[in-house]
Amino acid sequence: MRVLVIGAGPAGTRCAERLAERGAEVTLAGAEPALPYDRVALGRVLSGEAEVRALITHDAARLRALDIRFRAATRIAAMERAAGSATTARGETIVWDRVVLATGSDAVRLPLPGAELPGVFVYRSIADVQAMRRAVSGGATAVVIGGGLLGLEAAAALSMAGARVIVVHALGWPMERQLDPVAGALLARQLGATRRLRFVMPATTEGIEGDHHVRALRLADGSRIACDLVVMAVGIRPAVALAREAGLQVSRGIVVDDAMRSSDARILAIGECAEHRGVVCGLVAPALAMAEVAAATLLGEQRAYAARPDTAALKVSGIAVWSAGEIAPPDAEAVTLSDEEAGFYRRLWLRGGRLVGAVLYGDTADAPFYLDLLSSGRPVEPFRARLAFGAAFAEAA
Repeated sequence: MRVLVIGAGPAGTRCAERLAERGAEVTLAGAEPALPYDRVALGRVLSGEAEVRALITHDAARLRALDIRFRAATRIAAMERAAGSATTARGETIVWDRVVLATGSDAVRLPLPGAELPGVFVYRSIADVQAMRRAVSGGATAVVIGGGLLGLEAAAALSMAGARVIVVHALGWPMERQLDPVAGALLARQLGATRRLRFVMPATTEGIEGDHHVRALRLADGSRIACDLVVMAVGIRPAVALAREAGLQVSRGIVVDDAMRSSDARILAIGECAEHRGVVCGLVAPALAMAEVAAATLLGEQRAYAARPDTAALKVSGIAVWSAGEIAPPDAEAVTLSDEEAGFYRRLWLRGGRLVGAVLYGDTADAPFYLDLLSSGRPVEPFRARLAFGAAFAEAA
């Protein structure tokens, strides 16, 4: 069986590896001119903590040992479903029996005046972080637009690289999708104290000013922030153009069933480009789970992907923050344990006697306990009074 895996990110590489281990003839095509690497750890390269080679997950020797035909810098321009072939941007043809689409996502670039100026970056690839590293040499001032998970990781890494960093965020607290206002305020305060980040929020960006390079960020209230570079970290968009042009069913992502099959059963989709039961994932754990299911499907095994509650943890050294499930749903009861002066905060949301969401700040050791409650739907009423104190107290009850 000839399998073409399009996309050499973590999900595509995991699927290719599993298939090759079982004897499939696998071609792995990556658009970037790099060996498969850990995209989640890009902040370590940006901060200067690690070199690019430390992020490589599959070197040439390992790919050869697996007998995976790896093609770097190979963008697939078209798929001819009837012919069972794909055409690269260089005009080459790759013949396949099955395809796995692991095309991931594209970073959103805001359509702002000045967005194409040199010195405006997105935070997505090795090339992006290498370019940012060059731009911050000499203590530049960087503005990061977006105070979500990726934006804060980029901001902290830029600060470690020596830049003066200002985070401009549209909401009144960072990570609003994962944190409630109290936890968000605690996080902003700690990042200011430990990473020297300055926050401007809530604020809306109107444009980027400069001539041959970035000079300032202009806000909707008319104020300007002088800066040397701007990083847009405002979200990602599933990369579905190839699937759409091939005539596959696409909504927000490439629509797949529980076995990761698209509307054409010979073509599977996994990771950030896939949409399963109306949900598009943006985290590595579900993407890897999809990869395992897709490989099993192609090998003739019966496996079904079951989404777990979304979880988020900020990958900034010394800062413990974790959340999962529904955050501040209006129809749920809240249980709170807080010592804000000590930097400890925990809020849990219950509906019908079951845990539906959790935010932990300052101490995340009980995250596995709460994730298990969220995933299993186990009733918590028998130990509700002790629930906020964590696993040891709740299980004792």
